[in-house]
Amino acid sequence: MPQIELDDIGPDKTLLLMDDDEPFLRRLAKAMEKRGFEVEMSDSVAAGSAIARARPPAYAVCDLRLEDGNGLDVVEILREKRPDARVVVLTGYGAIATAVAAVKIGATDYLSKPADATDITNALLAKGDDLPPPPENPMSADRVRWEHIQRVYELCDRNVSETARRLNMHRRTLQRILAKRSPR
Repeated sequence: MPQIELDDIGPDKTLLLMDDDEPFLRRLAKAMEKRGFEVEMSDSVAAGSAIARARPPAYAVCDLRLEDGNGLDVVEILREKRPDARVVVLTGYGAIATAVAAVKIGATDYLSKPADATDITNALLAKGDDLPPPPENPMSADRVRWEHIQRVYELCDRNVSETARRLNMHRRTLQRILAKRSPR
């Protein structure tokens, strides 16, 4: 993996980090400052929105689910105020549907937790259509299947019977799958 240098960041090194997990937010802020970013932290959608309106940063890492709302709201504000901003949506609730929604409204990339500072930096600084390197721990086949079921379930407005019909599976089988935690 190539070492990222200060020149890769560009002249504007401002970075908004938005996450409601305070220990994670502090660790990530410290790691990103060591990489040359000028970090501003937020632990809520309200505070992140205020920062995005007043001082739109060149880079942002937004958690998807916060106590007071959805991080995608801040992504939309950043797109309005600063169309060239590079935004990574970070979440512990990884689902294909939310990843698609994040990219559609202007996120540069979408990462599932746990993501480290190197993964986040690579996503923020990926040039143009360059793809970041493949993940070292890709999703298992069971996880991909679960993600697909979750996406169809969301598209069917969380209607179990309709989802089961579209997936051509028994309704009770689907209910058992939905009741379980996501596979690794």
